[in-house]
Amino acid sequence: MTRTQKQSDPDDHTDDTTHPAHSGRQGGTGAASAVRSVDRAVSVLEILARHGEAGVTEIADELDVHKSTAFRLLGVLENRGLVTQIKDRGKYCLGAGVLRLAGAAAVRLDISQEGAPVCRELADELGETSNIAVLDDDAAVNIMQARGTASVTAQNWLGRRTPLHATASGKVLLAHMPPTLREGLLARPLRRFTERTVTGTSVLRGELESVAGQGHAITQEELEIGLAAVAAPVHSHDGKVVAAISVSGPVYRLTPERLPELAKRTAEAGAELSRRLGHGF
Repeated sequence: MTRTQKQSDPDDHTDDTTHPAHSGRQGGTGAASAVRSVDRAVSVLEILARHGEAGVTEIADELDVHKSTAFRLLGVLENRGLVTQIKDRGKYCLGAGVLRLAGAAAVRLDISQEGAPVCRELADELGETSNIAVLDDDAAVNIMQARGTASVTAQNWLGRRTPLHATASGKVLLAHMPPTLREGLLARPLRRFTERTVTGTSVLRGELESVAGQGHAITQEELEIGLAAVAAPVHSHDGKVVAAISVSGPVYRLTPERLPELAKRTAEAGAELSRRLGHGF
């Protein structure tokens, strides 16, 4: 492709959907352009990962686009911290944002790999369903599950996003997140799932203080009638709470008399998984 042809790149226009040829199909054209832009942005990251650093002209040549398109892509990536400009050389390299994303992915992989045997042992010992959940924006998502002998008919929680304020795992994650982030989440209306769901922010704040102090959270029929759960925090090597490990089952098995024992064992499992992730060394 010649440089003249590159100058007619659709992404070099401010809004090519206004062209008569696009009449009646602006949505499809816009979607295709967005996908193309995302693909090119990922390609920019791959180029920088491969070369270490590169200038706008080099990136434009590899993408086979005009320099203005490459410059706009770099600008967006720089704004998000994914690339950074080497000021004295006029080139770009990968930014700290890539490390942040890679670190988050690595933590999840570590939790999944190291958590599997801990989750399995906990379920086998207690006979109940054991889960590991991590924070996913404004919810807890279960990334690991093991079923005990007493829970063969239990529902599948794997991959399910659950509310933070109505689950034991969610309360553990809420209790240990930065205060400003927690308050932002508590400022939103809290949905009531059952008559036992805590929706008052002042009451919930008091619960979260107790959760942080005692090292575990207990919920009884707050998400679903007949369901009880206990959860404990999982710490990464730097001390941050990165997950919650829980045990759940029907209230007729997870009785008030049995809950202290379950809380103690779940907290021990959380500490074991934390050790596996490098906490305390």
